[in-house]
Amino acid sequence: MQTQNRLLDDLARVASGAMGVAVGVREEVEARLRDQFERILVRMDLVTREEFEAVRAMAVKAREEQESLAKRLAALEARPDTRKAAKPQTRKAGAARKRKMRPKREDLPGK
Repeated sequence: MQTQNRLLDDLARVASGAMGVAVGVREEVEARLRDQFERILVRMDLVTREEFEAVRAMAVKAREEQESLAKRLAALEARPDTRKAAKPQTRKAGAARKRKMRPKREDLPGK
């Protein structure tokens, strides 16, 4: 009976040794794969989660401001305009007014 126990003991030691080696190999493979994935991700120039969240918050804020300004513009456009609309001046009319305002050479002192 003792020979069977010794045989079983030897088999158990071999099996546990093989399991230890298998765990070590698995850890080594995982570490190498992790390193390889990190190198691939770095080459892809992806943003970090923090950068993404910061830009997302900025976009949400900009969208809220845009909606607020759109509502404000709609309210201003809906308000009746009590002022009379001023006629836009043409370029020639503005230039003629400037010419009228300039003093003539003969009106200048010392000439």
